[in-house]
Amino acid sequence: MSELKLMKGNEAIAEAAIRAGADAYFGYPITPQSEVMEYLMEEDPMKRTGMVVLQAESEVAAINMVYGAASCGKKVMTSSSSPGISLMQEGISYLAGAELPCLLVNVMRGGPGLGSIGSAQADYYQSVKGGGHGDYQVIVLAPASVQEMSDFVPLAFDLAFKYRNPVLILADGVVGQMMEKVELFDQKPRATILPDWATIGKPASRTKRFITSLDMDPAGLEVHNIKLQAKYREIEKNEVRFEAINCDDADYVIVAYGSSARICQKTVELAREKGIKVGVFRPLTLYPFPTLELEKMSKKIKGILSVELNAGQMVGDVRLAVRDQIPVKHYGRLGGVVYTPREVLEALEKNFING
Repeated sequence: MSELKLMKGNEAIAEAAIRAGADAYFGYPITPQSEVMEYLMEEDPMKRTGMVVLQAESEVAAINMVYGAASCGKKVMTSSSSPGISLMQEGISYLAGAELPCLLVNVMRGGPGLGSIGSAQADYYQSVKGGGHGDYQVIVLAPASVQEMSDFVPLAFDLAFKYRNPVLILADGVVGQMMEKVELFDQKPRATILPDWATIGKPASRTKRFITSLDMDPAGLEVHNIKLQAKYREIEKNEVRFEAINCDDADYVIVAYGSSARICQKTVELAREKGIKVGVFRPLTLYPFPTLELEKMSKKIKGILSVELNAGQMVGDVRLAVRDQIPVKHYGRLGGVVYTPREVLEALEKNFING
């Protein structure tokens, strides 16, 4: 039976990892996501499921431990916050290049630099454009509730192994720190059968297996890159997820994800009380981005406001999606300052109603 608990978003991620049958977690503490590791340490999943939990000496060490465990076909994860994820970028590129499945969690804070522990969404570029070197992508899921923090963990593992690719859960500090009721799914067993590419030692009965992102032959590396690009096109075709709220009759649409989308749902209520028909379009996958769905919607509305806790990052993908057929504006706050629903409504009115 399912179980209801009152939990922080970070705690829900950790509990979901145990219940999803994760084999290992390697990480390093940093606010505002430290509760992920703290919860795992306190729960002692080694006794519950046999899951290994280890605090590495740094984020660089943690991501390379993930690489090692993933090479063995294990269901492995790490979590961090903005500057910690920056330190992991080389390892993430290696994981993508070697086609290794894993779960990454980024509970974003204000930046750039060390910034603050306030909620922000300034890691969009880093996440969806490939923050490390080379031509690669990670699948990016954007939860807006504690329930989704839990639900997205088994989904992320499924997608990671389906496509042999890293998957990132990109949450902001609000979602990581807030407490809500969450319906926990039943415990899943840890896998006993490893994938046929896992490097677990070579018996005499089979050929060698190699896990690497290195190819000194440019022609060979190009072939591998072309293979990766074909995989990304397949992901873009099959794995787009989004939610459209009050968009059927809308004249204007707010595009937002994470905590911003929740704030904007109240904005819609306030706008409709004033007779302004507004809806919210929420990408659940930031990569692959719901480009075609936004393009279709743009043919029925007058304008879009991209609402993000940053200086304007997702707005570029929104503009590409609608092909400049309608006006697209951005509204955001910086450094961990969070806007109110009424401030978003004022920005909408300034840009489209009273401008």
